[in-house]
Amino acid sequence: MTARRTVDVGVAAALLLVASPLFLLLLVINRVWTGRPFFTQVRLGRDLAPFVLLKFQTMVSSPGGTTVTVSGDARITAYGRVLRALKLDELPQLINLLRGEMTLVGPRPLTPNEIEAMPRHLAAVVYRRHPGLTGASTVAFVDEERLLAREHDPQRAYFEDVLPCKIALELAYAQRRTWRSDLVLVLLTPVAGPFPGLRHRVLIRLVPDWQALSETMRDSSQAVPG
Repeated sequence: MTARRTVDVGVAAALLLVASPLFLLLLVINRVWTGRPFFTQVRLGRDLAPFVLLKFQTMVSSPGGTTVTVSGDARITAYGRVLRALKLDELPQLINLLRGEMTLVGPRPLTPNEIEAMPRHLAAVVYRRHPGLTGASTVAFVDEERLLAREHDPQRAYFEDVLPCKIALELAYAQRRTWRSDLVLVLLTPVAGPFPGLRHRVLIRLVPDWQALSETMRDSSQAVPG
């Protein structure tokens, strides 16, 4: 077992133990409310291998609907809004962490259609390692749903602007990643939303060239993946 894997298992086990009363309560509510304990979705992880991501259900089922969610989305239930606001819908991903499908810090796992919208060679580079519970792009776009809600076409804005920026940021961060920078991102995650100025300053220090790379990625976002 590698050092990172040891840390992942230790942190996930400790958090699940501490949060177990809340976890069990939400599990029961989710079961009664939706008829199933978890919301499950196929995501692509390390080496673009598919795995089943676990969350607590926050939205009504919408077959064939978009995977892009915005603030105020009509599909989000009242119960789900509370879970999403407190990030409690993400709690089951600690199980993904224990399974070895995710790690503490890494690029967020994307859906197959999101990966298809990326140049394939860049997707392969970004996902040479496990996806994370948090990471550089998670922190940078912590208010993504609110930002997309301002757009006339949120799906277009996501795939043409936001997703290329996320790719650029993760590529740039991977070149500078250290244990210290990972710890900084973990500590920054819970305060990234309330303190956008702090978030911006820290990210610029960790990845000083990511904004320039984002412009390059935006320019090539219309290219056909291959």
